[in-house]
Amino acid sequence: MDISEVIDKVEKNIGYTFKDRELLLEAVTHSSFSNEMRINKRNHYERLEFLGDAVLELISSEYLFEKYPSVPEGGLSKKRASLVCEPSLAICARRMHLGEVIFFGKGEEAAGGREKDSILSDVTEAILGAIYLDSDLECARKYVNEKILSTLTENELFVDSKTLLQEAVQKHFGADTIDYEIVGESGPEHDKTFRVEVSVSGEILAEGTGKTKKSAQQQAAHTALCILKEKFKDI
Repeated sequence: MDISEVIDKVEKNIGYTFKDRELLLEAVTHSSFSNEMRINKRNHYERLEFLGDAVLELISSEYLFEKYPSVPEGGLSKKRASLVCEPSLAICARRMHLGEVIFFGKGEEAAGGREKDSILSDVTEAILGAIYLDSDLECARKYVNEKILSTLTENELFVDSKTLLQEAVQKHFGADTIDYEIVGESGPEHDKTFRVEVSVSGEILAEGTGKTKKSAQQQAAHTALCILKEKFKDI
């Protein structure tokens, strides 16, 4: 795709049209691409990601403050950490197909950068920073509400499944410990899929798969929680 096609695709997927398209280009440019440019170097997304992270914290805090009026500060902090953590933002990025439009250098492209949660989450925040600079807080809030928070509330159980499983096991099994074991890997080095089993006191509860060890663990924990919900209705 050429630059205009990339811009059109991103704007369609994020639901926002930029006045300053250079901001959008910066938001989807990885440092590896900038480093390989000889002339007319383009800024990469890291500064915008820094700004977007701060805007996201404000908007998500406001959202949770209003949605959960009886939850204390500690509980709100925990919910925010779950909603805007790296795996959850990567979920949003994939739904917006952001991995398809990021400009990478050859090395990062070969290393599978388009599927890395860390990069996808950073670009999600960088686009938020770009929208904020291009317009105002209201437009930034609209992007967050429609493309992040409304998506993540559906996935909150998944992105924080390890914590929820730990709490459920402590409640119903006492001091029993949870173990996550990698039991398989498949795919080429730059695009591996990991298979993880989760067990409690040696008894296997479930398994999960993912592009990273962490995401496979979360998937396994999520499946285990679904199983335990059938047995213990108060989970």
